[in-house]
Amino acid sequence: MSKYEMRVEKSNQMDQKSMLELGGISLAPYIQLATELIGKARHAGGNMFRHQIDTMGILIDYGYIDSVLLKASVIHDTIEDIEGFDFNRIINVDEEGEDVYRLVLEVTKRPGEEKKDFLRRIIDTGSQKAKILKCADRISNMISLGFVTDPKFIERYCDETECFLLPIAIEVDFNMYQELINLIITRRKYLEESGYIEKKKAGLI
Repeated sequence: MSKYEMRVEKSNQMDQKSMLELGGISLAPYIQLATELIGKARHAGGNMFRHQIDTMGILIDYGYIDSVLLKASVIHDTIEDIEGFDFNRIINVDEEGEDVYRLVLEVTKRPGEEKKDFLRRIIDTGSQKAKILKCADRISNMISLGFVTDPKFIERYCDETECFLLPIAIEVDFNMYQELINLIITRRKYLEESGYIEKKKAGLI
């Protein structure tokens, strides 16, 4: 057996192990909480519920099968985006509810907190899981930029990602870091091809 075949076999074994671990995680109660986000529209279309599921899918795609991390990903916007949301509903879901709540709280912007201060807080004091979750969240958001027609929003979001998210990603997951770089490049290429950058340099915008 070649070294390549050995790596493939080992990878398949890891996948099977991960699938068994994933099968043991009860996500349904958290998904039920997240359905309350269905009515929250997104700038790029769709709704916030789909974004929660997409964020979880990105984590699984990158091999993260941590139960607290996946549960938090499914509801990471509930506290921030559902007015009057009772956080005890998270705490009381199951035996991991308190840990899930603490993680969701880490990636939730506090009332009156500026976006840059929120992201700086995650960089400076965020846990490993909070940083991983924020990277997956941003990958989902950056992909959605492909459906946004406001060039100023795209430019600002790319700049924000480069300034705040790349330092987080390089710390916790190099593959996520690479994907974020590629997403920034492709979105900025769109801005150039659309003529936005040229118009901005000419002072027409």
